[in-house]
Amino acid sequence: MGLTSWPSCISPACIFLAVFLIFSNMPCEAQLSPTFYADTCPTALTTIRTAVRTAVSRERRMAASLIRLHFHDCFVQGCDASILLDDSSSIQSEKNAPNNLNSVRGYEVIDNIKSKVESICPGVVSCADIVAVAARDASVAVSGPTWTVKLGRRDSTTSGLSLAATNLPSFRDSLDKLVSLFGSKGLSARDMVALSGSHTIGQARCVTFRDRIYNGTDIDAGFASTRRRRCPADNGNGDANLAPLELVTPNSFDNNYFKNLIQRKGLLQSDQVLFSGGSTDTIVNEYSKSPKTFRSDFASAMVKMGDIEPLTGSAGVIRKFCNVIN
Repeated sequence: MGLTSWPSCISPACIFLAVFLIFSNMPCEAQLSPTFYADTCPTALTTIRTAVRTAVSRERRMAASLIRLHFHDCFVQGCDASILLDDSSSIQSEKNAPNNLNSVRGYEVIDNIKSKVESICPGVVSCADIVAVAARDASVAVSGPTWTVKLGRRDSTTSGLSLAATNLPSFRDSLDKLVSLFGSKGLSARDMVALSGSHTIGQARCVTFRDRIYNGTDIDAGFASTRRRRCPADNGNGDANLAPLELVTPNSFDNNYFKNLIQRKGLLQSDQVLFSGGSTDTIVNEYSKSPKTFRSDFASAMVKMGDIEPLTGSAGVIRKFCNVIN
């Protein structure tokens, strides 16, 4: 059938053929799916879950580290496991970015999981998906919420060291800066507050909260005094000393983080700005009163975060080792 004959062909069969030809020539974009590995690696999720449980049982802090690892991956180039790549002749590793260096943890846990998954399903499960599933399983391991992880991400062959400086939030950021940064990733202010609630577990280094406990004005005096005991005022002295991000139940996923903010006991400045007379005060109040709402919103926000610019279909690769390009 030539193009000149199309106008005279108005039968349902011709219309169907025309629509089919149009759509068959459009690019096909692969979609993430919770059942992506159902046939190709049916034991992948249980393998990941078991390994995460073991890691968290050995070190409770690892739960927070694995959640944060997923976050820091997705905010730079999307959820593509670019953060796992080591320096090489062609890679400037994101691990060396200021907000990652000596701070982001859990790489060895992901490497261990990848090794186990490769032994049962070689070349099938991406490092990016392992990072996403591990974050969910880490939350569950410390009594946090669960969510359905969509799968099918592929791994990047590049790293975004320069992007990390501008795409990752800082402990010094203002509320406006945080809202803008999360908004650029398709996440709302409510998503941002919910995701910040992951600071109900984990620890921070003295260097990240020193200025707040010595010079901050929006801080409970007793709380500041307590935190000064292991964080000397002098820069370079005790920089790596740790303090729990949440004072009351630092090893359990709950809503005490938000109660602390209302009492001006946020450890990081970027925590306290969520409750400082600004637009997110009402959300913090809501989460402080309703742990159920917080858990539900956190799970939803983690799903949205996992959707940030994934590589799918023929894009990217499946790395055999998460820290190097095959």
